[in-house]
Amino acid sequence: MRRIRKERGATLAELSAATGISVSTLSRLESGGRRPSLELLLPIARAHQVPLDELVGAPPVGDPRVRAKPIVRHGRTMVPLTRQPGGLQAYKVIEPPRTAVEPDPRTHEGYEWLYVLSGRLRLVLGEHDVVLTAGEAAEFDTRVPHWFGATSEGPAEYLSLFGPQGERMHVRAKPKARPGASG
Repeated sequence: MRRIRKERGATLAELSAATGISVSTLSRLESGGRRPSLELLLPIARAHQVPLDELVGAPPVGDPRVRAKPIVRHGRTMVPLTRQPGGLQAYKVIEPPRTAVEPDPRTHEGYEWLYVLSGRLRLVLGEHDVVLTAGEAAEFDTRVPHWFGATSEGPAEYLSLFGPQGERMHVRAKPKARPGASG
């Protein structure tokens, strides 16, 4: 508080006149001889025209933006959207176009959910071979042999959520109609 007062070129007497707080109370607040209360801090912050956080030296709030470093594997660019290890993991993936690529389905523990942002994403899942387009989603148990990649028509961008076995992610555009219900 002393630093802010001195930066503003104010004396204790001037601050006392502006806040109605005695000079001795202000001096003890600045020296740490008195614990600050909200009813003392608010008029001081107003007099100095500073936020309360600045007056009490609150630590700055961290930047909430995710600044993940892209990972490039097998031509695929993956941007991690989660920071903690284990549990549910989220990635934005940019898949290059694939020409004459023979799918090589693999299995592993977990459960995956894909949402296509742009382009066309080919998904081979067990006996199914489908192409997902922008706005479409797929979810599957990764113990089923699977492979996915962009088609030869261009790159594909998609979100991938991957969780340990048993964690299922669902997206529904609208609730299912019940038999006999009019809609």
